[in-house]
Amino acid sequence: MIGGSDRQASPSRTPLAPKPRRRARSRFRVLAAAGGGAVLASALLAACGTSSASTGPVTLTLYLYPDGSGATQQAIKNCDQQSGGKYTISYQQLPAAADGQRQQMVRRLAAHDSSLDILGLDVTWEAEFAQAGWIEPWTGANKAQATNGTLRPALETAIWHGTLYAVPDNTNTQLLWYRSDLVKTPPKTWAEMFADAAALKKAGKPHYIEIQGAQYEGATVWFNTLVASAGGTILNPTATKVTLGAPAVKALSIMNQLASGPGGDPSLSVQKENENRLAMEAGNAAFQLNYPFVYPGMKTDNPKLFKVFKWALYPQVNPGTPAKVTIGGIDLAVSRYSLHKALAFQAALCLPTWAASRPRSPACTTTRRCSRTTRSTPTS
Repeated sequence: MIGGSDRQASPSRTPLAPKPRRRARSRFRVLAAAGGGAVLASALLAACGTSSASTGPVTLTLYLYPDGSGATQQAIKNCDQQSGGKYTISYQQLPAAADGQRQQMVRRLAAHDSSLDILGLDVTWEAEFAQAGWIEPWTGANKAQATNGTLRPALETAIWHGTLYAVPDNTNTQLLWYRSDLVKTPPKTWAEMFADAAALKKAGKPHYIEIQGAQYEGATVWFNTLVASAGGTILNPTATKVTLGAPAVKALSIMNQLASGPGGDPSLSVQKENENRLAMEAGNAAFQLNYPFVYPGMKTDNPKLFKVFKWALYPQVNPGTPAKVTIGGIDLAVSRYSLHKALAFQAALCLPTWAASRPRSPACTTTRRCSRTTRSTPTS
């Protein structure tokens, strides 16, 4: 994990002077403090003069998830060159887990840390960060450039109470991944998929349906998608009232049916996206509900199985009604405490436009370019 420590140095302690010399010692401390303040002020003035006189590029820090594809590094290189020497971007990699990413940025922002310039936010975090006053709204020319040509669903993840707070960097959603050597025609509904899993188990073939069942955002995505696909919502449009009702009961019944039926992986309750991917690559599953990052993963890790690794639309809850799948992705925001906001906005606009030549998976969706092959989180 790259980033500064939250630990602060303990202040030094001055031992108490003997009582007879108390006044003299106090006077000395005042004089010393005054002298120290003068030295400190001189140092600060010198530093300011040096900064003003500097002709080098400004360093902007980008706090973002660890991207092993090389796309982020290439985008940074391109944007540094495009800036014409105005800035260079320092890529500070956050922890791999989404919870850890959020925690590190929240701690720094709560402390008004000015070392954060551009923040890679999971699409569920904009409301929290905006409400706390940690990120800058996008207005004027910056807003116009951010919204021009951007897919509306991705753009909506960056809007809170009618105000744009970030620019979409990438977006994606879950699909049904299946093995065509086991199932010639992919199931269109959850009921059909359960029936296929039961038939495969009876035939002694791989039959698990891999999905995120662990108690974290993954299970929330699953539940949210099922509720929406059943025609319901979790909250009303103003997020002031719970509106679960019958669709939520339907969603929970499907989750229970998978967990207790032949398609349920014994590890369902602790599985996350990557565990689902690995189970499919190992040949233990017939189906997988997951993000597009599994496609290049299968190609690299199991080329033989990759030949029969196919994708289809997310299963329907109600036959004949297309599923409404939770959207994921990453948005780029500018920190309120950045010392270089104008340049940070320029860099945040630049980063999503690059790396478009990267190979795309057939399920790839774009904001301005292809989504990165990483786990994405849902809107709530």
